[in-house]
Amino acid sequence: MPNAHPRNVMFIIIDQMRADLLHGALAEHVPLPNLRALMGEAVSFTRHYSVANPCGPSRASILTGQYAMNHRSVRNGAPLRHDTPNLATEIRKGGHLPLLFGYTDTTLDPRLHQPVDPDLRTYERVIPGFVQVVEMGADESFPWRASLVAKGYDLPDYADFYVPVAEEGQPRRVDDPAFYRADDSDTAFLTDACLTHLRARGGRPWFAHLTYIRPHPPLVAPAPYNRMIDPATLPLPDRLASQNDELAVHPFFTPANAAALVEGFPDLCNDDATVQTLRAIYLGLASEVDAHIGRVIAFLKDSGQWDDTLLVVTADHAEMLGDRHSWGKMSPYAAAWHTPLIIRDPSRATAHGTQLDQPTESVDVTPTILECLGQTPPPSMDGRSLLPLLDGVLPDNWRTHSYCELDFGNPATQTRWQSAHDLHASAANFAVLRGPRYTLVHFADTLPPLLFDAEGDGEMRDLAGEPMMAPVLLEMTQKLLSHRMCNADHTLSTTQITADGPVTAPRR
Repeated sequence: MPNAHPRNVMFIIIDQMRADLLHGALAEHVPLPNLRALMGEAVSFTRHYSVANPCGPSRASILTGQYAMNHRSVRNGAPLRHDTPNLATEIRKGGHLPLLFGYTDTTLDPRLHQPVDPDLRTYERVIPGFVQVVEMGADESFPWRASLVAKGYDLPDYADFYVPVAEEGQPRRVDDPAFYRADDSDTAFLTDACLTHLRARGGRPWFAHLTYIRPHPPLVAPAPYNRMIDPATLPLPDRLASQNDELAVHPFFTPANAAALVEGFPDLCNDDATVQTLRAIYLGLASEVDAHIGRVIAFLKDSGQWDDTLLVVTADHAEMLGDRHSWGKMSPYAAAWHTPLIIRDPSRATAHGTQLDQPTESVDVTPTILECLGQTPPPSMDGRSLLPLLDGVLPDNWRTHSYCELDFGNPATQTRWQSAHDLHASAANFAVLRGPRYTLVHFADTLPPLLFDAEGDGEMRDLAGEPMMAPVLLEMTQKLLSHRMCNADHTLSTTQITADGPVTAPRR
């Protein structure tokens, strides 16, 4: 029988994976047998959203349980305050040693470092509290590179690591394979390193945070994953008729080029054939990650730890993947924010195999892990534990709307949005509130809002400028304001100093 609290935790984040690969438009087009099998033995959340993009802010929110409006690490390169409670610092209080296999994309607090400290030259550092067993940063990945050298590879310059390799005597194609074999990929290496370490720990409890960088671009995959998916079998992206039609929707939208997702093709055409090929490579990379997650699950089962391990699988954010003629995650559309979340708590077997459609947010993950381990999340965490939902109970005050925010400014070098709209970095941001029917996108400065109706044309039509929608726009704006007011930083605000000493009340 499982213990009341799992002895081990395996927390997996897949970088830039869309939820609709598991439940949605692309689900039937990509082989993900291990994740699908896991869904049958776990609880899946079908309306799960990241609360911040891109990578650094999204992971800061996941690990601190805070909205970006509170932790303020709002862009890649924006520091996270060193004293912000996070998953690693909190589980240490429960006696767990937090092991990291991969990265957290954390920018360190410069107040603790000298200006010449190398850690202040990159945002790819580790959030305080974790022991980084294996580094796997997009700009470094030195252990993986060393493993390739040890296996006899003649490495190209790192700038060319992700350029597809053409067949001998043939021109290079966008779906040509990576120079490394599938058994030696970054995904394979990271899985090998994690499982090797965990095997060596014997029967001692462990906490492992495993972070896969794929299917994050550059979109290059080792054989056979580079051509595993036939582009001709894929549905076209969800989009208006032309890119010009998309640009006309709102001043925020700017031209997108698929070449940004692949190395070695600066003049890549944005035609449907290219778009579908890149989508196929992305799905192949997701399938590769699935294969290695299958290895992790097999290890847990074969070692007798399956029913003693809390297993959480999610993504930091999603990917537009050609939807709305757009790529990446710097977008207000749901495709950039809708992510998978699968939780298997062995002590809650009666819920296994269920799919829940209550709105959940990435800030909920850390409070859930802490409560699964018998710990109380600190007041600073904005997320809510999902344990009631895992137990089949919907709290009376469960959220009806989900929230996210994106900063698209830069205090060091102006972004294209700042230049186009004369925006100060502090004003270059938007917040999104998604309700059962309406979605509001509110911009901080002079840019107009967006309003979508799920019972109408959804995100295909902006209703914000239509006079008859003014009451709805006002109501959603008020809800957004109330959300921000109710979720301002609670680090100390729930504590009151009394004659008997400090008294702290729960958030909810």
